[in-house]
Amino acid sequence: METLKGQKKVTDDLVSVDFSWKVENFSKLNNFKHYSDIFSVGDYKWQILLYPRGNNVDFLSVYLVVAESSKLPPGWSRYAAFSLTLVNQLHPSNSKTLDTEHLFNKRVSDWGFPSLIPLNDFCNPSKGYLVDDMCIIRAKVAVHKAEIKILERQASSSAPIKPSDKKRKELESVQAILTIPDLTHVPPGPPIVKEPEDLSSPPLGKLEDFRGLGKIEKAFVPLLDEVCSWHPSLIECQRKRSRMFTEWAFTALGRLLHFMKTKKVEDMTDEACEELKLLWEELEAFKFDLAWLEPSVQRALSMKKIVESSGKLKRLRKDVDALQTQTKRLRAELAVAEVNLEAAVRDLNKTQEGLDEIDINGELGYGRG
Repeated sequence: METLKGQKKVTDDLVSVDFSWKVENFSKLNNFKHYSDIFSVGDYKWQILLYPRGNNVDFLSVYLVVAESSKLPPGWSRYAAFSLTLVNQLHPSNSKTLDTEHLFNKRVSDWGFPSLIPLNDFCNPSKGYLVDDMCIIRAKVAVHKAEIKILERQASSSAPIKPSDKKRKELESVQAILTIPDLTHVPPGPPIVKEPEDLSSPPLGKLEDFRGLGKIEKAFVPLLDEVCSWHPSLIECQRKRSRMFTEWAFTALGRLLHFMKTKKVEDMTDEACEELKLLWEELEAFKFDLAWLEPSVQRALSMKKIVESSGKLKRLRKDVDALQTQTKRLRAELAVAEVNLEAAVRDLNKTQEGLDEIDINGELGYGRG
């Protein structure tokens, strides 16, 4: 049996929830994964995912998961700051709390900590984490109200949408509401399920500092330098935000720029268009002023029709070439047939000569002597 409870907090800019999950009869959990019930933060639904025996490691693994992600509209994304706490029931000050920020989307719909605590320590009752075969996991999740508006826009349209001109609040203030004491930093783990890499994204390689704002994929840096020289507001709107948020923001921008730089018109298939839409909608979550970029994205999406027309043109040309070849062959066969016909007529006329005066049906007769 599991006991769950949640407490919602609302401020002018933020919506957050403190959610407690009491997992009882822990030793009887036979499944590889164990999910909490769904809880909501604003219009967003979440779950805690627990690996009772560890996610391929000898540690207790805990993640925050976007619930029912398969039902979300194409191109969805949500940015959240969250912490996950394994409560020490004997000595609360020894509770294990880890925090992070993450942009959740179709590619990465889960994020968390594969190595929260060694299983040996966790399973030792004297340590206080598993008592009477029961443990308690708490999640504190905060999202910005502006993110909820993005979800509403995505539900109504899958095409690129011009960002609002309303005052943009700082998403990094999400972290402040968590009020997490004395954290021991442990980097978050990779997504649990990895989807195929984007066709447009370069292989993961060396990271490079980008103007002191964070470490960005090296292949993206020249592209970012170029557009930020043209549009300084791209830098200014991110300066007061957290380093992790800024890295995510410029990585998202770099990925879209890399797509636009490396793709050709002929590459804009249905799959490529869907990928571009997703990259665009992810980028919108970071509140850049994208008015300068949107026309290029719209034009790239319209290339699908040109690609389709180009494909049709190639097929028609191929058909015409085949018909022309067939016509030439038939004409050659016709010429041969005409020659054969003339020869047959000559043979017919020659054979018929001298036979016209003979009655084919007449008696042969015999002489009378």
